[in-house]
Amino acid sequence: MKTLTALFGASLIALVASQAQARDLGPDEALRLRDAGTIVSFEKLNATALSRHPGASISETELEQEYGKYLYQVELRDPQGLEWDVELDAVSGQVLKDHQDT
Repeated sequence: MKTLTALFGASLIALVASQAQARDLGPDEALRLRDAGTIVSFEKLNATALSRHPGASISETELEQEYGKYLYQVELRDPQGLEWDVELDAVSGQVLKDHQDT
């Protein structure tokens, strides 16, 4: 029982620590970063995500800072109704992840 409690406690601490490293950026800060040229324009980031899934539409976007990197996350729904999560490096525009949402 002590081992289970210790494992649960360690898992909880790791989860809280990982959550503390990611920070959602509000619209004002996101626009400031875009206008300063720190991140790629949202139009280009959206176009890159959409090019991965032709005919898809964007259902949600989010800009966050995680471990000092700016990440742009796009949720897409393709013509077949499948949902996709695309994560891009907001500074370079490079696709980091592209997977079906389950």
